[in-house]
Amino acid sequence: MENQESRTVGHEESKQGKLRIYFGYAAGVGKTYAMLKDAHEAIKEGVDVVAGYIEPHERPGTSQLLDENLVVLSLKELSYKGITLKEFDLDAALKRKPKLILVDELAHSNAPMSRNKKRFQDIEELLKAGIDVYTTVNVQHIESLNNIVEKITGVYVQERIPDSIFDQADQVELVDIEPEDLIDRLNKGKIYKQSQVKRALDNFFTRGKLVALREIALRKTADQVNRMAIQSKISTKSSFTKEHILVCVSSSPTSLKVIRSAARIADAFKASFTALYVEEAEDGIVDDKEQVSLRENLRLAEQLGAQISTLYGDDVSNQIAEYAKISHVSKIVIGRTVHSKRWVKTNFVDTLTQLAPEIDIYIIPNSNSVLKKEKKFKLMKPPEFSLEDTIKTLIILMSSTVVGFLFEWMQFDVSNIIIIYILGVQINAVVTKGRLYSIVSSVLSVLAFNYLFTNPRFTFEVFNSSYPITFLVMLAAGLITSSLTKRIKEQARQTAQKAYRTEILLETNQKLQMADGVHEILNQTGNQLVRLLDKDIIIYPVFSNKLSALILMATDHSEETLVTYNALKESGVAEWVLKNNKRAGATTNTLPASKYLYMSVRKKNQVFAVIGISMGAGKILEIFEKSILIAILGECSIVLEKEIFRDRQHEISTRIEKEQLRTNLLRSVSHDLRTPLTGISGNAKLLMEKGIDLTKTQKEESYAMIYDDSMWLINLVENLLSITKIENENMKLNPQIDVMNEVIIEAIKHVDRHLSEHEFHVDLSEDILIAKMDPQLIMQVIVNIIDNAIKYTEKGSEIQLRAKKEGCHIQVEIADDGPGISDDAKIKIFELFYTANQLGADARRGLGLGLSLCRSILAAHGGEIYVKDNKPKGTIIGFRLESVEVNLNE
Repeated sequence: MENQESRTVGHEESKQGKLRIYFGYAAGVGKTYAMLKDAHEAIKEGVDVVAGYIEPHERPGTSQLLDENLVVLSLKELSYKGITLKEFDLDAALKRKPKLILVDELAHSNAPMSRNKKRFQDIEELLKAGIDVYTTVNVQHIESLNNIVEKITGVYVQERIPDSIFDQADQVELVDIEPEDLIDRLNKGKIYKQSQVKRALDNFFTRGKLVALREIALRKTADQVNRMAIQSKISTKSSFTKEHILVCVSSSPTSLKVIRSAARIADAFKASFTALYVEEAEDGIVDDKEQVSLRENLRLAEQLGAQISTLYGDDVSNQIAEYAKISHVSKIVIGRTVHSKRWVKTNFVDTLTQLAPEIDIYIIPNSNSVLKKEKKFKLMKPPEFSLEDTIKTLIILMSSTVVGFLFEWMQFDVSNIIIIYILGVQINAVVTKGRLYSIVSSVLSVLAFNYLFTNPRFTFEVFNSSYPITFLVMLAAGLITSSLTKRIKEQARQTAQKAYRTEILLETNQKLQMADGVHEILNQTGNQLVRLLDKDIIIYPVFSNKLSALILMATDHSEETLVTYNALKESGVAEWVLKNNKRAGATTNTLPASKYLYMSVRKKNQVFAVIGISMGAGKILEIFEKSILIAILGECSIVLEKEIFRDRQHEISTRIEKEQLRTNLLRSVSHDLRTPLTGISGNAKLLMEKGIDLTKTQKEESYAMIYDDSMWLINLVENLLSITKIENENMKLNPQIDVMNEVIIEAIKHVDRHLSEHEFHVDLSEDILIAKMDPQLIMQVIVNIIDNAIKYTEKGSEIQLRAKKEGCHIQVEIADDGPGISDDAKIKIFELFYTANQLGADARRGLGLGLSLCRSILAAHGGEIYVKDNKPKGTIIGFRLESVEVNLNE
């Protein structure tokens, strides 16, 4: 297998491309010719057109259109079993990214080494990348029409496309030609080589078949046009009774025809479509062939737009009827003859009609040709030998015999001994696995009773003519009771399994609701999936449309590690799922050689994560298991969407708050700058105009006022710059181990000069106080707190700075004996733009920036700031930083 990581092509976000299908009823009607002709018209209009793949029909008219005006991509060569195959190069097309690309043969199956199994999957990738596509297809390749075409032509077409691909086309252009003209073209060698003409005329190209195929193609095109018209007119407010079609699915190959018929009915009625599979407790689907058949039938139903549902039980008709009533089904579609354990019971339809008389029932008969291929009888699962069960069987048989001898000694009637043996058979059915030991136990019990308790003794002959009947009844009773016991055990197992999985789903809902953050949500989802599936889970979170670091959730018995997973080189598959919003990997048609099945956690077109499930060799998910898985992923996507929406709301709220902050800041600054600027300009003008007339004392007063106002502006600008950095998250710390004593002494040098008008005392600890900090920012904190004390206290008041070590922290406090702060003000004092109402000597100039800035700086250092009352009066504002121990001897 190629390195899947290297095959992923870069992807740009773009709108969905448009799909045009050239539709015909047979080969040779001119689909490729019409497509190439329209491509040349697009080239004339200046459209960038590229031919990705054109089928080499060797038809002169078609070949002429492949001229130099049309860019043709080189084909990709793949080697398979010694043969070189040429295929459409999807990666080259995505890299080239033209406006329009031509890709012939929509229903083509790609070579085994290709990324996708089918060409229509390649085209889906092109459309997803925003590239318009022209392609061609014939009516016999439409999935829902496969049986009808086979009935007309006698040919079973292997290459088919889901109806959804055809229905999603933006334009369907019917390329039509009269059947007589098509046969004439065939005779002239314009379609096939002359050596193939006779065989084509004898088989497919008969007039009757061509007329029938043409009619189907015309009807399909008309349906598509009608669908487009209806979709354009239907309002979301329209109210009408919605039809609901239910198709019953089994493992029988004939179910394919039933499913296609039901899909056509659902399409005609524009109805909801559900495929129901009833798994009986005594289900006979044991061989790989039937498992594959069931899987293919359910996959076809899913491709045709059906919602898959699974029920468990033995009364099939009752299960279907109850489900139909609860789900408001209006029509049920079943096959007349399907699997011998399924819908073949002679009274099945009558029973279903009685149970659901208000529901229309459509019966699809099966053709004889198909019935001949079906098995007449269902093969039992090959018996498995178990030493443990063998010993259990022998012990139970011997115990029954011992009790039989006891009953005989006590002269009990022989019928009691028979009951003991039947009881032993029932116990055996409970404690052993499989039917083999129940049958063996029944037969051995009859033989033991015959040999040990009937005359003549110790022979298998019987003296009483009624004993053979007794033996048969005993054998039948043993087999029936053991069969019922096995069935009850199986039902109990299925019920317990279903209850466990349902419990996981409910528990997932609760856990996801309590999860906080994207990673916790994904971790909880991964844990629940491991519990549900007992498989390794890989999770790729998606941020900004890119895969993030993967998360591995392994089972207890797993040996998978990140190293072993990375060695698989499957991240390219996850990238593909992210870009195309579809599942890929194991058990899919895209990169099926992968070990993991990759699915997207998505809501509409937004992918929140990609989840990988380790599938192992040839293993698939059970139907109910798959339903629970999809439900869990859906629940996860809803919770992730809410989480992302909440984050966006918070981001918007923060942005609004920042905008409001800027507005308030500009308003406050523009108002408060006027006073110091007026003072500076006024004193400067006075000195310039009347400097000669002023006394020395007057000049000094003017100089001092200019200095004070300038220093206030410098302090304001520094605080504004710091606040702006913090709000824009651009403030970067320059932490280093420094001595707090020295930082305090340096900070005092930059304090407001009015500090000299107060009694200022410094009380530093004799210990060397060392902390990891940004010295410049901590100096700014100290200066702001001291300036705040100067601002809100009267001249002559006492201000004290204390620093000491308290536990593992350094504590710095600035105390004053001013009027103090009210309890209400203490709560708001560190908020931005908050100023107390007290009017100190310079309180009118407060913008309320200083203490708020101090809190932000200390928070960035991992410290804290606080305010409390000073005794007997005044205020203490302090802060703590974590202390650092340094070995001074080193």
